[in-house]
Amino acid sequence: MNEAVRYLEQYDTETRYRATVVSNERITPDASDEEVRELILEVDRADFPYQLGQSVGVVAPGSKELGEDHHFRLYSVADLPERGPSGHPRITICVRRCSYIDDYSGERYEGVASNYLCDRRPGDTIALTGPFGLVFEVPEEHDANLILIGSGTGIAPFRAFVKHLYREVPDWQGRVWLLYGAKSGLELLYMNDRRDDFAQYYDEEAFEAFKALSPRPSWADPIAWDQAIEARGEELWEMLGNPKTYVYVAGLKPMLDELDRVFARLAGSPEKWRRRKAELAAGHRWVELVY
Repeated sequence: MNEAVRYLEQYDTETRYRATVVSNERITPDASDEEVRELILEVDRADFPYQLGQSVGVVAPGSKELGEDHHFRLYSVADLPERGPSGHPRITICVRRCSYIDDYSGERYEGVASNYLCDRRPGDTIALTGPFGLVFEVPEEHDANLILIGSGTGIAPFRAFVKHLYREVPDWQGRVWLLYGAKSGLELLYMNDRRDDFAQYYDEEAFEAFKALSPRPSWADPIAWDQAIEARGEELWEMLGNPKTYVYVAGLKPMLDELDRVFARLAGSPEKWRRRKAELAAGHRWVELVY
């Protein structure tokens, strides 16, 4: 079952495992302003018990400016469980190199964990904790509808999830709709000219992928969820009324408000959408992984 919502300070950071960087590859095109890297890590523990859909914690050296001994962040596993030649488990994560502007000083600071990970080289070691949670589960009904909505690095758990469906659930017959939001096509991870991992599923009759992009990415306009969703509104609303439909959402927390606005228009009113969403959540058919 899915864990209740937890805050970062509630996670165990004391039980740590050493992991070695096997590879560190940029997966956004060089022309993109956003740098996202895929890291493959080999855990120095043969029985590290991680499963599909879980996250791992990374313990990075803390920021001296902030008085931190360590800096802890969670990352979704972006591929199926596998083992290297040594027999030890390997984990794939996606990391966006981040920075932020201080609200008071106006100074730009580099994100501690993201820059630490993006700068690791093959052979370097890092400290891991976890694994944590089982967020997105394959429905018991293998003819269910799955609506997967992800933005940015929120696509990582869906990459593993879809791969699992079509490789390891041989009797899966349900529809799978993937709605993927990004500022521009260059930032569609695993769906760009450099890496298009989802292309292998386009021949699956029940799999469809839809892109939601910002109309003016250089102006920082929001992702056009309304265009991607409302263009398929009638069919999507019918699916949401089916007791075998599951909606999984992953990405930045602000996307939830935008999705609520779009689905409210689809429903005809905010009240009608709140009722439908509450029904989905009560049946564990609306699940969020946001950060």
